[in-house]
Amino acid sequence: MATAVARPGTRASGLPGRRFDHLFFSAMAGLLLLTVFIGFAHSYYLAGIFHAPLPSLITHLHGALFSCWIALFVTQTLLVAAGRVDIHRILGIAGFLLACLMVIVGVLVATDFLARSPVPDTKMFYIIPLTDILIFGTLVAFAFRARSNPSAHKRLILVATITLMGAALFRWPFPFVHHNLRLVAILNYLFLLMLVIYDLWSTRKIHRATLRASAFLIFVEEIRLPIGHTAAWHSFAAWVQSLAK
Repeated sequence: MATAVARPGTRASGLPGRRFDHLFFSAMAGLLLLTVFIGFAHSYYLAGIFHAPLPSLITHLHGALFSCWIALFVTQTLLVAAGRVDIHRILGIAGFLLACLMVIVGVLVATDFLARSPVPDTKMFYIIPLTDILIFGTLVAFAFRARSNPSAHKRLILVATITLMGAALFRWPFPFVHHNLRLVAILNYLFLLMLVIYDLWSTRKIHRATLRASAFLIFVEEIRLPIGHTAAWHSFAAWVQSLAK
């Protein structure tokens, strides 16, 4: 997962090429780590983690797996920047297995929340974690398939990780963004914009993996709320809720 060895730029073309990949992807890893910490500091990280007042055991497991992914993402990025691709590849297998477990537990924790919450909007909200899991799992699968293509692989992993930022941004303790779904989506898109700008600056074109992964994320996130408000989705969520209780 994360980044792979970058090729040097082509000086004859006058383009920076990929000489700054290590710097850019390391900076992005740090930014995403900070985003997660701010979002979950009050309810999880600064609440003692194991003693944090979470509603269920599956939620604790979800938090642990999510944290492991972020830690592994940062570690993998730094390993490549340090030239330790051998360790990076070994941990990459562990990362893929971790992602598979995150998908399973993510569905379970979303369904657990649906079963516990008496709030009517919970049925609509159920589509948000499910689609996040769909985007994340799909992009990680494609990243694993493209692991022999470093430039595509690291972009797919980055966008997959950006998908997870919505949960953290939704919980940021700032009035302008706290529980504001529209603004959370916009902030998430800003992470994608940073990758697009870097691609244009470094190679004068948007990488195919950046374009496809970003388009997939935006498309799913833009259609999910209209779908979540439909009677069909509410009926599906109510059926799942009855099974989970």
